[in-house]
Amino acid sequence: LGTVLRFKITKGVWSHQANVTVTTHAAVRFSASFVFTRDLYNTHYITYFMDTPLQLPLKKCSVVGNGGVLKHSGCGKEIDQADFIVRCNLPPLSKEYTTDVGTRTHLVSANPSIIEKNFQNLLWSRKSFVESMKAYGSSYIYIPAFSMKPGTDPSLRAYYALTDSASNQTVLFANPDFLKNVGRFWKNHGVHGKRLSTGLFLVSLALGLCEEVTAYGFWPFSVGLDERPVSHHYYDNILPSSRFHAMPEEFLQLWHLHKRGTLRMRVGDCA
Repeated sequence: LGTVLRFKITKGVWSHQANVTVTTHAAVRFSASFVFTRDLYNTHYITYFMDTPLQLPLKKCSVVGNGGVLKHSGCGKEIDQADFIVRCNLPPLSKEYTTDVGTRTHLVSANPSIIEKNFQNLLWSRKSFVESMKAYGSSYIYIPAFSMKPGTDPSLRAYYALTDSASNQTVLFANPDFLKNVGRFWKNHGVHGKRLSTGLFLVSLALGLCEEVTAYGFWPFSVGLDERPVSHHYYDNILPSSRFHAMPEEFLQLWHLHKRGTLRMRVGDCA
């Protein structure tokens, strides 16, 4: 499974936006440099993209989920020792959490649903969004802008908010073909949720970019190995309102990869 997964994760996992203009024709084309056009409210946006901005392969990577298993884990120092650190869905990195989750970030995902929930789709004010993004330093902001039509507009607003503020961050739009192919791959290997979690997408991404991958904060159960209660996230215990994801199935597949040596999973304390 590990070998097959590494083979499946190839170039084209992201789309780096270089320019936006208006056009009247539609096309989707992916290659080393490609064009993506999208119809939004009768407006056709054409976006020019470039290939991966990273020098591959990366050496040691930490993929940090948001699971409550990280709370009091003392894993922050170990996480920060990686060469490349990936985080999920704009998680809080304030001082109270850094001992457990670290401080460094090289790539962080920003789902349109998070932009909607936390920043009201950036319809009214962009200041709080721009300020909150400073927690992630000069990182890549990885957004699945084109996987579903409702997410495209807020994703573009996030891009413009960071660009207009002269942010030192780079927005990377996820390649829809990559998201589709990863979803198909995991469905064929026993994950039957309506949607894959962002965490599993990012682990899949890391396996294609990194020589060594360690996953933290992936634990879908309410009780830990020490039989103590585990909160849903390391920063809150708010349960999801719907069951889009098959988290136990995802964990099982990641555990299989751990046992085969394809990646390493941290499910207990690091200190």
